[in-house]
Amino acid sequence: MKFGEVLRFAVRGLAANKLRSGLTTLGIMIGVAAVILLVAVGSGASASIEQSIAGLGTNVLTVSRAGGQNANARPLTVEDAKALVDPLGAPDVKASSPVVSTPVTAVYQGTSYEVPQLIGTNAEYFSTSNSALASGSLFTADDVTAARKVMVLGPTTAQELFGNADPVGKQVLANNIQFTVIGVLQSKGSSGLNDADDTAIAPLTAVQNSLTGYGQVNQILVQATSAESMSAAQAEITAILTARHRISANQTADFRVLSQEQLLATRTTATETFTVLLASVAAISLLVGGIGVTNIMLVTVTERIREIGIRKAIGATRGVILGQFLTEATLLSLFGGALGVAAGVIGSQFTIAGITPVVVPGSIFLAFGVSALIGLFFGSYPAGRAASLRPIEALRHD
Repeated sequence: MKFGEVLRFAVRGLAANKLRSGLTTLGIMIGVAAVILLVAVGSGASASIEQSIAGLGTNVLTVSRAGGQNANARPLTVEDAKALVDPLGAPDVKASSPVVSTPVTAVYQGTSYEVPQLIGTNAEYFSTSNSALASGSLFTADDVTAARKVMVLGPTTAQELFGNADPVGKQVLANNIQFTVIGVLQSKGSSGLNDADDTAIAPLTAVQNSLTGYGQVNQILVQATSAESMSAAQAEITAILTARHRISANQTADFRVLSQEQLLATRTTATETFTVLLASVAAISLLVGGIGVTNIMLVTVTERIREIGIRKAIGATRGVILGQFLTEATLLSLFGGALGVAAGVIGSQFTIAGITPVVVPGSIFLAFGVSALIGLFFGSYPAGRAASLRPIEALRHD
């Protein structure tokens, strides 16, 4: 029997049980769509992180607190940040900016918005963090010295509070403390869970006086003199802070200095691990769909035993019967896989949990290929059972 005839019999068998075939196809479709969509979400998160970190520039180092176990562990302070700008001790450091941050509720004329982070820092922060001005002005060193309650908004925060109106010169309440908006930053094009555009920046002293209190800072942003001097600057920062925090050779440092590449590598590794976990969960649904194929095909074989007996009695070989039922199982999986690819790609066009998914072509081919293999693998047992039936026993079956 030619393949065309085998295919025709297979299609006829599937069409005779549309509901059952549809349910089996649905299981495969969900599994394939889940794999494509979850991998796309993970890739979108990675792209968002990379874009956010790249927005800081190529010559920026981040000093943050580490969970040092030594008894003399110290927090990072404003004095630490000032000590890093030393022409003699750190000639490769251009500027440093202590950073404190806190979430605040911002209110303007009845419009309330939860700002994820109000950053308190110095005037050098804008050049260090590669933050360009869109309108208005930036605060100055004099504003920091005088602890003036002025604020520069990220474009997302400005849009949420003011819509299309010009925010410059307007008064905003941040946790009931009045600040004057003096500028709006240009967008960095951030997206995802951590939107760099969703922020407000104010003088460090004003934020400490009104909101956070004095003491430790969350991190110190350091600008090296060039991208080529990053390693030297990192070594100089480490040496200065090690001396200031009195960390001996046998003690664990209570701070860490990371370049943008290191930050990107660390966060990307975490995101990739999360993506693999999500894809594994989705793969389980494909496995469940495969088990569904086996069950449905076993039921189909049982219902069609007499048909199999008749076909064998008039000359159908074991290979023909095997091929027909394997073709039926594979068609179910391929059809479900095709629908799953369509559903996964369409679903990836929408923002999910603040992340814009990025479809990975490899995940499409992999998921669709696995769906075909599932049909072959899980359909082989029912097909083999059908092919091994003896014609006389099959014809006697009621």
